Amino acid sequence: MSRLVPLTTLLSLVVGGVYLFNRYEIRGLDRLDLQPRGTTPAGSTSEFGQSVAPDSGEQPDVALRRRPWIRIAAFHFGPVDQAKMARQHVMGGIVQIIRDFDIVAVQDIRAENPAPLVQLIELVNAGGRHYDFAVSSDVGRKPLGRYGAFLYDKQTIQIDPATVCRVSDPTGSFRWPPLVAAFRTRGVQPSQAFTFTLISVQVDRSRAAAEVDLLDDVYRAVRDDGRGEDDVILLGYLGADTQHLGQLAALPYSRSVAGPLPTATRGTGTVDHILLDAMATVEFTGRAGVVDIMRRLNLSMPEAVEVSEHLPVWAEFSIFEGGQSGFSTPE
Repeated sequence: MSRLVPLTTLLSLVVGGVYLFNRYEIRGLDRLDLQPRGTTPAGSTSEFGQSVAPDSGEQPDVALRRRPWIRIAAFHFGPVDQAKMARQHVMGGIVQIIRDFDIVAVQDIRAENPAPLVQLIELVNAGGRHYDFAVSSDVGRKPLGRYGAFLYDKQTIQIDPATVCRVSDPTGSFRWPPLVAAFRTRGVQPSQAFTFTLISVQVDRSRAAAEVDLLDDVYRAVRDDGRGEDDVILLGYLGADTQHLGQLAALPYSRSVAGPLPTATRGTGTVDHILLDAMATVEFTGRAGVVDIMRRLNLSMPEAVEVSEHLPVWAEFSIFEGGQSGFSTPE
């Protein structure tokens, strides 16, 4: 029987947690750069092992240690709100899918606080799992209305809470500024662990082309923020197929790895992506795809659409820094 904790207590713990102490920001789009708040970029390094506590003695179980890969997904199953959370048959399917992955970038959370995420994590962990979530520090403090989050398995993934932030966008170029965070794999020696930064994106459908054309600047700013991290992965809802990614597709060795399959549940288009630098991120194993919700959950089309209008996209990576790449090396 699961242990029930009052929602208000959980919210106070979450909102008062480490994510409120994020110290990084991305400066305006006219001169994008990522840097710690109140410091200069010079000498900036990863916070892993400094602001983040050690693994606290908790070791991943034997099965997880034997698994030499992690899987990262983007799942735009919104709107994530109290109405959706109340549909148990829908949430049961979403929970099953989340448990298939080590990190899930979730878009379109519609709330003034983290309440839906608290409920969602309780559901995911009800079977004995150990997931947590990360949101930007302004969630619950400002009337955002809509925001994104990272859900991650604490047994296989460590997050650097000091890097969790939304893109600072004073000119309003993005309807919903992308969410950024740095991660490291667990289960191996820290010096050998795969470290990477994720940029979770949800563009505004009505101005998708303009927003997508700015994402190459965001990507470069995160990659060149002074931490020395070259494994930067951009994922989420881009509102366009691989032939219409604008300046983002022009990034050197940029690849959308989930393939050409439709990501809309009704099969109407490929609008969700996982993009990376094929030369830098050699940890990509070459395995990626789109989750068929109907097949995975044994649903009819109307039932699948009720779960989500979008299908999850995913990619697999070695847990070791410099792991075997699924790509041939560009000449």
